[in-house]
Amino acid sequence: MEDILYTVKEVAMLLKCNQEKVNELRKSGILRFMKLGCYKIRRETLLKFLEDYEGKDVTDPFNIKELY
Repeated sequence: MEDILYTVKEVAMLLKCNQEKVNELRKSGILRFMKLGCYKIRRETLLKFLEDYEGKDVTDPFNIKELY
């Protein structure tokens, strides 16, 4: 299967948040991007992030908390 790359703007739309929040997640290191002109992330990496942080509050990516 072919890898699909998403930009920060596209990730923000998918996660239903703003680009600033996506950049904060990127800067914290919990959402790993590559720089290829602009920042891009593989679809698989985004799906792994969603799986790994399900049930957690990542509002402050430098202070992640359990929701339950």
